[in-house]
Amino acid sequence: MTRIFTGLQPTGTLHIGNYLGAIVPWHELVNASDDSQALLCIVDQHAITIKQDPEKLKQRIYELAAIMLASGVDYKKHIVFPQSQNPDHAYVAWLLTCMTPIGWLDRMTQFKEKKAKVEGYKESVTAGLYAYPTLMAADILLYDADLVPVGIDQKQHVEITADIAAHFNVMYGETLKVPKFHTNKETTKLYDLQDPTKKMSKSDADDAGRIALTDTAELIRKKIMKSVTDNDNVIVYDMENKPGISNLMAIFSAVSGLSNEKIAAEYSGKGYGTFKSAVADAVIAYLEPFQAKMNQFLEDKGQLRMILDEGAARSYELSHPKTIEIANKIGLYLHA
Repeated sequence: MTRIFTGLQPTGTLHIGNYLGAIVPWHELVNASDDSQALLCIVDQHAITIKQDPEKLKQRIYELAAIMLASGVDYKKHIVFPQSQNPDHAYVAWLLTCMTPIGWLDRMTQFKEKKAKVEGYKESVTAGLYAYPTLMAADILLYDADLVPVGIDQKQHVEITADIAAHFNVMYGETLKVPKFHTNKETTKLYDLQDPTKKMSKSDADDAGRIALTDTAELIRKKIMKSVTDNDNVIVYDMENKPGISNLMAIFSAVSGLSNEKIAAEYSGKGYGTFKSAVADAVIAYLEPFQAKMNQFLEDKGQLRMILDEGAARSYELSHPKTIEIANKIGLYLHA
């Protein structure tokens, strides 16, 4: 059986770009073989490396679980669980932190970039953010995973995970398996509805720029109708000179399957208002079945908790023997 590990942070607001660019390809990867099992870990302990509102974090954990389940994850075959519900992740992260050279962590670009943005960072940027890579390494290495889908921005974390595993194996004998890391092919990029020169973001403070997966049909329509475009009333794909209209065309194409050429021909001369309304109709229709399932899960928190708790118990059955093996190799007193 091929074991696939995926970690998803319950931060920000997932949007249609995340759905088309990450969730849909994830399903394609997982379903490429009947002989595969996915561990889908909601990495809430990673989330708290930056200060979070406790109530919002709890809600986003439920929302992320509901989104993935509504997207078609079979929770009986695969394992969906919150990181914090399995103590092995934090335990093994500490063991790996204790044997990871500080110079390796100093080289991490993401940490350098984040601390550069914060004045007086030594008082506000946390040690948890600094040690983030060892927690990610623990997440991955605990399960003897065969495959780990990662974003392009996680390249350094992938590399340090492999380095940590190799370092441990040299020190204590062959113990940790380094999986293959899979980066999705570049998909259509969707841009901010209010500033189509930047990517649609789940963390942007201005919610008007994204089509959130939790948005109502009414709100989706409102955002698209108010999206920023030019004034020449010509519908043609030209990202350099007409980013607003081009972005709406990309969204329309992604949810309808129509090419940009067909879209341009169909709406030629009909005006931006008519075109925006058609884009809204297509997005609402595309998301409707998914959102119906998502809302069913969100309305039944008891069922969501049951799925997450059962998933955590199943993950622990897989991770704890490896945790004991790692601890014993180091010389700690840990047993079943």
